Amino acid sequence: MFKRLLGQPKQETNALATLDKLNETLEMLEKKEKVLLKKATAEVERAKEFTRAKNKRAAIQCLKRKRLYEQQVEQLGNFQLRIHDQMILLEGAKATTETVDALRTGAAAMKAMQKATNIDDVDKTMDEINEQTENMKMIQEALSTPIGAAADFDEDELEAELEELEGAELEEQLLQPATTAPSAPIHLPAGRQQMRPAAQHSRTEEDELAALQAEMAL
Repeated sequence: MFKRLLGQPKQETNALATLDKLNETLEMLEKKEKVLLKKATAEVERAKEFTRAKNKRAAIQCLKRKRLYEQQVEQLGNFQLRIHDQMILLEGAKATTETVDALRTGAAAMKAMQKATNIDDVDKTMDEINEQTENMKMIQEALSTPIGAAADFDEDELEAELEELEGAELEEQLLQPATTAPSAPIHLPAGRQQMRPAAQHSRTEEDELAALQAEMAL
């Protein structure tokens, strides 16, 4: 994997260098094409001059050279077309190579991670985590238990003790003497309640006066 990773920059450099070389060649062909077009145009002008001078043979020679220049221009156009095709193919191959290298690198990295992460190790790790979690729960429950509190109680013994208490309470209620119910209070009108203390006070004075007269008569 490391050899492929180290070789990838070299391949990319070669592809870029080839593209640069093709661009330089394409520019050279375009410049040469322009020169040939100028020469062909010049031969046409010379042919016109020879035609005006009634020099038919010289005019035909100019047109022949013009045709040769045009053939070269057409050939250069084919060369440029081939170079454009080559550049397109090379750029596509470069993109394909980079994509394949990226996918290969990702697959290798994933394989390495899967190799480092074994399923047995994952199961073992999960068992350890569950064990530690249970231990922590037990520790928290132990810490939350009040100090001095009994851990377990017998439910049957508690029920029997409760029945004894209820029986003793019932027996104590039966042994208590019966008491008469208090008479219901008599509610008098407000006017009578205000006059009753004064009447009682007047009756008491009359009794005391009669008792005093009886003693004096003796």
